[in-house]
Amino acid sequence: MASERDPEGSGEGSGKSTFVFAASADPGSLDPAFASDGESFRVARQIFEGLVGVEPGTADPAPLLAESWDISEDGLEYTFHLKEGVKFHDDTDFDAEAVCFNFDRWANWTGLAASESLSYYYTHVFGGQGDNGKYDSCEASDAATAVVTLKSPLPELVPALSLPSFSIQSPTALEEFKADEIGGAEDAPELSEYATGHPVGTGPYEFGEWKAGESVTLSAFDGYWGDFGDVQNIVFTVIAEGTARRQALEAGDIDGYDLVAPADVDALKGAGYQVLDRDPFNILYLGMNQAQKPLDDPKVRQAIAHAIDKEALVAAALPEGTEVATQFVPSTVSGYSDDVATYEFDQEKAKELLKEAGQENLEIEFNYPTDVSRPYMPDAAAIYEAISADLEEVGITVKATPEPWSPTYLDTIQGSDKHGLHLLGWTGDYNDTYNFIGTFFGSQSSEWGFDDESLFKSLGDARYAPVDEQEAQYKAANEAVMEFLPGVPLASPVPSLAFTEQVQGYPVSPVQDEVYNVITFTE
Repeated sequence: MASERDPEGSGEGSGKSTFVFAASADPGSLDPAFASDGESFRVARQIFEGLVGVEPGTADPAPLLAESWDISEDGLEYTFHLKEGVKFHDDTDFDAEAVCFNFDRWANWTGLAASESLSYYYTHVFGGQGDNGKYDSCEASDAATAVVTLKSPLPELVPALSLPSFSIQSPTALEEFKADEIGGAEDAPELSEYATGHPVGTGPYEFGEWKAGESVTLSAFDGYWGDFGDVQNIVFTVIAEGTARRQALEAGDIDGYDLVAPADVDALKGAGYQVLDRDPFNILYLGMNQAQKPLDDPKVRQAIAHAIDKEALVAAALPEGTEVATQFVPSTVSGYSDDVATYEFDQEKAKELLKEAGQENLEIEFNYPTDVSRPYMPDAAAIYEAISADLEEVGITVKATPEPWSPTYLDTIQGSDKHGLHLLGWTGDYNDTYNFIGTFFGSQSSEWGFDDESLFKSLGDARYAPVDEQEAQYKAANEAVMEFLPGVPLASPVPSLAFTEQVQGYPVSPVQDEVYNVITFTE
């Protein structure tokens, strides 16, 4: 159906048609297949759509470009029944041939395009390109029916397809602008002409301009199949620092921003701004790298867990409504277990365990990031201060090692074993247990520094178990993780956004599936 909207975008007589949102950074890529960061996905969700969307206000999958799907009994064949009459922004037809073009594209990358740093989500969901992956084929049985065949079952395929990385893109534009021609090196790839200036999807907005370090602009797509509110134009303006984003809102330069600092919430509300909270769908944790002694000693890890006052940490450094964590998945995810080993705040117990381990005078490095706000970690320095004070109380001397988030901190934590304790976290991509604990502990990694094949196998077995058996197996896997205690899950913080009073109907989503065509403006 044609888009239904006021051509002037005037809403309730406001005369406003442009929505200005402050992003914390540039997108990494305008091609979401080569992206894994939140700012790229924020832009991509306006331009692109996938076969599968997200049920509003939840993390659960819902039909989007596919109106429905059937899954064979053996879990190997997915038949997607497609929405008809949909066009890409370049007037290419959306149909089963376009769907299969995209699936084949993802599966057949080579060279730099196939590297994990670029095709992160395809690699993690499908296992790799070509013969290494689970994807077998895609056939267009007719224009409105695409049949995807797998080599082996992949129970999380449907929710995974809600990720922007699996957006269906125009085959015409992908070929014309040489989307898969990647230059440079793996640690410094040079993206294609498509990924820097010609993204083409079926979404409500089409690409306008990207001024690196400044802004991305989009405009309403006249041929969009769905409905529109008042937003005819979007400007994502880049403001890296949280205080500067708040000041831009107060000055009237922007309509809204994400990652509101907990300390700013009351002042913004008092001044008449809207502060909207996402449901917590994340985990903040204290990692413990077992490649660095004595963190390989379970008693030392247990002592650290008992030393931390999570309730006080939440009260001092995290937003109101934050949930204290007992395990590495939020309470809303299937497989959450009420029977995990818990390590209650008990500093005397912590001291006893350190004594038993022969570590009464332990000195340990504590890495934490600077110059960053994440949904799970709004103020890393404040979190570090609270935890380090608890550790000092039980006799652990902390050596602070602050580093800039990008690229230094992540390279240190995930690319080497030269770190001790560290702060990090994860916001779920979709409602699937493996997306949390499998991401953390599915295989050996430099972040955690241990090799436990039995733990890795239990997670893999749960991932590929029949759907009706997965919950019990994931509960058992969560219990095994917390018995092993590779780190301390701390909390599931509530991420906040702030807007002027004029912005109405912002589609708050726990997985940030927030598309702006539903927004209206008041006077």
